[in-house]
Amino acid sequence: MDKEEQAMMGLWNIFKKRMWLDSFKMKDRLKGYNPSEIHCIAYIGKDEDSNVTKLAESFDMTRGAISKLTKKLVKKGLIESYQKLNNNKEVYFKPTEQGKAIYNIHEEMHKEFKDRDQPFFEQVTEKQLDVILDFAEKYNIHLDTEIKKLGVDIKFDKL
Repeated sequence: MDKEEQAMMGLWNIFKKRMWLDSFKMKDRLKGYNPSEIHCIAYIGKDEDSNVTKLAESFDMTRGAISKLTKKLVKKGLIESYQKLNNNKEVYFKPTEQGKAIYNIHEEMHKEFKDRDQPFFEQVTEKQLDVILDFAEKYNIHLDTEIKKLGVDIKFDKL
């Protein structure tokens, strides 16, 4: 295995381990909710005036899939829909009190994950972080170019 493959494998392993650790704890604290529901609530909690279009773009899902997800969240009492006085065509979403509780747990968990990893990052130098950030930026630009060649417009930066 060459260094490029080792680097990609190392990044992939970091991603898988982090996802496993995070989801292990989230599954315990957020029982009864699937990841798409939790992340939709989190997005709506952070982004005032969330609507189907914004959510579809953010999650790279169809508007139909988002409509189905938001209807499910409304039915569960986690979000509610509303319209603005000057725009009765567009439907927006905001979390209910129950949805805010889920949002707060989600935010607390992200803080816990950051705190868990902080001792490691305290050992990483500014120069090392700059190298990683430079690599990530350049590789993302490369991948965006490859995606555009396929004629697809996907935005992953909100996830």
